[in-house]
Amino acid sequence: MNTTTPTRLIGAATAAYGAAVVIRPALLLRPGGLGTGAEPELRAAARMIALRDLISGLALATLSDPRARRAAAIIRVASDAADTVVFAGALSGRAERAKTLAVTTGWGLLSALGALYEARLESAVKAGPTP
Repeated sequence: MNTTTPTRLIGAATAAYGAAVVIRPALLLRPGGLGTGAEPELRAAARMIALRDLISGLALATLSDPRARRAAAIIRVASDAADTVVFAGALSGRAERAKTLAVTTGWGLLSALGALYEARLESAVKAGPTP
């Protein structure tokens, strides 16, 4: 497996989810208990989040420079951390809170682990075979 494969797969999945939410904001809003998707203001907010995910996911999936991909991973992890913080407050006392925070935290951890995996394998390749 190529050292970039996990990062690229995570990026592609993130981009696909972002594209789906741009088309249908209810995919983000309903599971989080944030609305039905009929509210224009909430649709706009969901689309902003989705476009950020689409762009950062495409960066993870397509960038060839390792430093640029690492920067994209940092942006992706920071975005998911921000989502976790914002949703933690917005969903305080609601049944959907735990599920939503698990999803946002999980995506951030996946992105971080993919980037860490890539960095460790690249270091091992640069170091060469061990005697």
